[in-house]
Amino acid sequence: MKKTNAARQLDRLGLPYRLVEYAFDENDLGAAAVAEKVGIPLERVFKTLVVRGDKTGVFLAVVPGDAELDLKSAAELTGNKRCEPVHLKEVLPLTGYQRGGVSPLGAKKNFPVIIDLSAFDYVEISVSAGLRGLQMFLNPEDLVCACKATSGALTRG
Repeated sequence: MKKTNAARQLDRLGLPYRLVEYAFDENDLGAAAVAEKVGIPLERVFKTLVVRGDKTGVFLAVVPGDAELDLKSAAELTGNKRCEPVHLKEVLPLTGYQRGGVSPLGAKKNFPVIIDLSAFDYVEISVSAGLRGLQMFLNPEDLVCACKATSGALTRG
């Protein structure tokens, strides 16, 4: 199994995780497909969204697969007035990751990371390990530690 920058970052920090490979379909890179293929509930698969704030610039938002990012909440948590998802064509140049393989860890640049509070409802969550078809399972507290994340209520509900 290929080691990604995200996995190497956790190795350096001595934090436990496990990698799970799955077959992916380029036409369906959504969290629901990932959840089905790795065999866990959708709310435990967290997607990493690349967002730009009007004051702070780019940050990563980690939200459950069954929810939508609330842009107003994300802006408040990051000290912005407004924020919006970056255009798809910017994701790879900014992060070094392809759509469907964006990890909150190991991006080209250390962007600020915000994580939805629901992550702490679980002992283990899943995030992309930085490649399509590779998920990383870890404790949400370890994820926060590894990417120095801030947490808050980030989804519409």
